[in-house]
Amino acid sequence: MNIKDIYSSHKDRILTSVALLAVALIVALVDNTLLTWLVMGAIYLLSFHEAMGLFGLSDKRYMVYAVAVWLAVLIYPNPDDLFYLIIIATLSVMVHKKDVNLKLLSPFVYPTLSMLFLFTLYKDFGMSTLVWLVVVVASADTGAYVVGKSIGKTPFSPTSPNKTWEGVIGGILAATVLGSIVGLSSVDLSISVVISFFTALSSVWGDLFESYLKREAGVKDSGTVFPGHGGMLDRLDGYLFASVVMVVLLRGIL
Repeated sequence: MNIKDIYSSHKDRILTSVALLAVALIVALVDNTLLTWLVMGAIYLLSFHEAMGLFGLSDKRYMVYAVAVWLAVLIYPNPDDLFYLIIIATLSVMVHKKDVNLKLLSPFVYPTLSMLFLFTLYKDFGMSTLVWLVVVVASADTGAYVVGKSIGKTPFSPTSPNKTWEGVIGGILAATVLGSIVGLSSVDLSISVVISFFTALSSVWGDLFESYLKREAGVKDSGTVFPGHGGMLDRLDGYLFASVVMVVLLRGIL
């Protein structure tokens, strides 16, 4: 198959990838807090809406609550701490009404927790660290796909039958090497290697967790917002575990 045939058969996927890359580059180059907050906010609200579908929730008030959460992110000094306030406030209301349904908390854990940590990563450690995260997760995903397609034979998990151990290991190695290089702009080499490795490792299970949610919901994709790519959560899955791990490790090691 030549390049023209490859493009024709994957046109939507390729064009979507280019568009997403362009947006990411603009955000990285401008490096403005308000712009980053706006773009992440759009990502969060789309992800939150898709998560509601996966969890079988339909109350439209939830989207209003999600908007309120993201508005608070802009003014509160420690965005990730808002998660605990959200959970405590929600549980307090539930128990007051004597109607505790933990399922209703689901979208405030996934993807809300991770998005709060993602913005915290940018706010506390800068754009270079956010770029580092993107390189690690993207490398893990791409490396796993290439190696898995080339030599993958050993099934990785019943949650995602198409994944192989060879692909997972290849992806983690690729992400650790590339991430370690990019991370040098923020930390020393040894720290960069450790953080890149564990961030890559967590991104694999972030992807696996979203696969589990889709299988439980009986859907192929979390949404249809991106032609050829599915939904926002399909693009974000690896980052939702990795962002938390990277913030925690940076705080603990530095």
